[in-house]
Amino acid sequence: MSNESSIELPEDIGCAFCAYLSGARPYTILSRTADTATFVTREQRGHPHLLVLPLRHVPTILDLTDAEAAAIAIEVRNAAALINRAYGKPGIAVWQNNGVSAGQAISHVHFHVAGTLEGGGTEFGSVEEISIAKTDEIARKLLGVALGGGI
Repeated sequence: MSNESSIELPEDIGCAFCAYLSGARPYTILSRTADTATFVTREQRGHPHLLVLPLRHVPTILDLTDAEAAAIAIEVRNAAALINRAYGKPGIAVWQNNGVSAGQAISHVHFHVAGTLEGGGTEFGSVEEISIAKTDEIARKLLGVALGGGI
C-alpha cells in the first residue's frame, strides 16, 4: 500500500494523542493493547463516546499497517460491545475521519465509538468539554462491567 496521499491533514503542533499516551498531558485511557489505546473523550458526542487509536503516530487510515488495522478493528468491536453491556443503548455509532475536509481535527488516526443519544444519533455540532473526573467516572463504569461487576 502506498503512503502517497493527497489528504490535507490538520496542522498539529505536537500531537495531543501522543501527549496523552506518553502521560505528558492528563487524559482518561480506558485500555491499552500492544498496538492500540482506547480513550474516553472529553467531547461526548454520544454516551458514552470512546476513541480507539494506534499507539504509533499514524496520520490517516491509509498509513496503517495490516496488523494495526486488524488490532484497531478488534478494539472498535470490543469498545462497542462494552458500551452495549454497560449502557444498553439502542444503537452504537462508529465513525472515522481522514483530512480536514472530512472533519479530522487531530492528525493521528482514530475511530469514534459512541452509544446513541436519547432520540438517536450522535452530536456532530459543538459539545461541552467535560472534566477528566467525569471521563474517569465513565471509565470506571465501563471497567466495572468489563471485569464482571455490576452497573
